[in-house]
Amino acid sequence: MTATWAVTAEGLVKRFGERPVVGGVDLRVPSGAIYGVLGPNGAGKTTTLRMLLGIIEPDAGHRTLLGEAVPREASDRVGYLPEERGLYPTMKAREAVAFLGALRGLPLSEGRRRATDLLDRVGLGHAVDEKIRKLSKGMAQLVQLLGAIVHQPELIVLDEPFSGLDPVNQEKLEALIVGERDRGATILFSTHVMAHAERLCDRLAIIAGGKRRFEGTVDEARATLPSRVHYLPRHPAPGIAALLPADAVPEGDGGWRFTLPDAGVEPVLLPLIAAGHGIAGLTIERPSLHEAFVRIVGDHAGHDRSAGENRA
Repeated sequence: MTATWAVTAEGLVKRFGERPVVGGVDLRVPSGAIYGVLGPNGAGKTTTLRMLLGIIEPDAGHRTLLGEAVPREASDRVGYLPEERGLYPTMKAREAVAFLGALRGLPLSEGRRRATDLLDRVGLGHAVDEKIRKLSKGMAQLVQLLGAIVHQPELIVLDEPFSGLDPVNQEKLEALIVGERDRGATILFSTHVMAHAERLCDRLAIIAGGKRRFEGTVDEARATLPSRVHYLPRHPAPGIAALLPADAVPEGDGGWRFTLPDAGVEPVLLPLIAAGHGIAGLTIERPSLHEAFVRIVGDHAGHDRSAGENRA
């Protein structure tokens, strides 16, 4: 039976010298989900992932990886794309993918067969025998990603996987991530680019200043900010401001923008219609994940710049 949680962490702490990098992070990653760890540069994301994988040991706290209290005991069931990319430049693309699979216990012959199929899936079928040094940066990054999934792991951990990819390859990567989730894998990835998280994540955590500041769904994150209303009157006239909420501000198009009241927009519109102002346009705008992220991170972002997580 599949465990409820693919990854758990309780109170993870890491310091480098006297400098705290991660200050007590808790995480629970559901099995079979796409889970994003979001945060500004230097927030502690990479250090947190490395502790979860057992690459570095926490100074305090506990974690489990696929049910194992010692993460490295589950290493063959995990695929990992590190933030620092690196492949042997003289190795051919298919051999590189098969080699990375072999490090996780996949026979080379099967790795080569799967590598051929995977390279074809991402539009690199023509490059199976190309040396890594002849590939573009984005193509080489896709090859390394395929090496992380070729052994069909239960858990895939991707550290800033979209960094350095052009929009076309970003789209290919998103499709791969969704395909792996549909296969039954759990995907845990870090990013500071909200658009990818907004499209992909079943759940997410936001880390800032070495601490978890939010955990939940994308919709729950967006709900931390109120929606906004853009109202455009059909017949604007003096006195309209008195009928609008106190935070209403005029817009350049002759409309007004204000926070959606708890009771909804109807109680605002009825007096406006009765006074003859009418409605030429009405839009209710939900906050984006980016806006929610900025709100949640808040003043903690300043502390992240000095965290130095890449020292891990």
